[in-house]
Amino acid sequence: MREGTDRPQLTSLLSNDALDRLRRLRLNTTRRFTNKSRGEHLSGKGGRSIEFSDYRDYAPGDDVRFVDWNIFARLNRPYMKLYHQEEEMHVVILVDASASMDFEGKLERAKQIGAAFGVMGLMGSERVSAYAFNSAAGAVRRMPSCVGRASMMKVFKFLEAARAGGDEPVEDGIESALKFHAGRGVAVILSDFLTFGDVSRAFNLLFNAGLEIFGLQVLAPAEIDPDVGGDIRLVDCETAETLDVSSAGDLLGLYDEYRLSYERQLATLCRQRCGRFLSVSSEAPLEWILFDLFRRRGWVQ
Repeated sequence: MREGTDRPQLTSLLSNDALDRLRRLRLNTTRRFTNKSRGEHLSGKGGRSIEFSDYRDYAPGDDVRFVDWNIFARLNRPYMKLYHQEEEMHVVILVDASASMDFEGKLERAKQIGAAFGVMGLMGSERVSAYAFNSAAGAVRRMPSCVGRASMMKVFKFLEAARAGGDEPVEDGIESALKFHAGRGVAVILSDFLTFGDVSRAFNLLFNAGLEIFGLQVLAPAEIDPDVGGDIRLVDCETAETLDVSSAGDLLGLYDEYRLSYERQLATLCRQRCGRFLSVSSEAPLEWILFDLFRRRGWVQ
């Protein structure tokens, strides 16, 4: 498949034009929970990069290789040279691939956004890993962490292969993925968050693991503004349970009130853990989400 420029399209998830723009964006994190290996983020702690930061008094046990011997020769007192420590951030992409995501393009949009975060992470010299969960048995498809621009195809292929099915709640999927994860940074959760459970425990586990939560709820247009009336039967696509509703049109106001209340609850849970939350429609243009909404909300820069 080729675009107007005759360049091969690298992935079915993102256009080459979108990839070109994503390469110039970086994740805008607030907590700076990072690892002590090399990366692009400057920490407040002393490190061993080549960029000088400051001096401090020598203390017993300090590495004498970092004593400034020129100052010692003049003042007869040892001072330690401090350097900025460049740290590596781990970007964890968590994709809900349960059966409820197989509706009006929700999973496809989640995979596209996940791929975009993967590109931004790899281009920012961060470590990126990805998980797709859907099984009630707790099985998790995972892509081991990788670094470098050459790993973009690995991210694309993993997400392209994700298929919807199963009935694993999002909170269980997050907990299952964390069993394989190590490293501090950012957790990008892409889900409709349609669960009967409580995601607060899963969010606590993410926070305690040193991961800043970027929660993105992807809803179908019919879930945001349902067009129903009369007597209907609702069927849960994951559990096959049914619910008969009379005069459904009269309940739309109550449904909308509950949906917005749940959205506010999710946003509060993320904010209480120093994270962020957004809810988008699967029908919203991808480039508007990536290059307008995320910029305005401070997710990327």
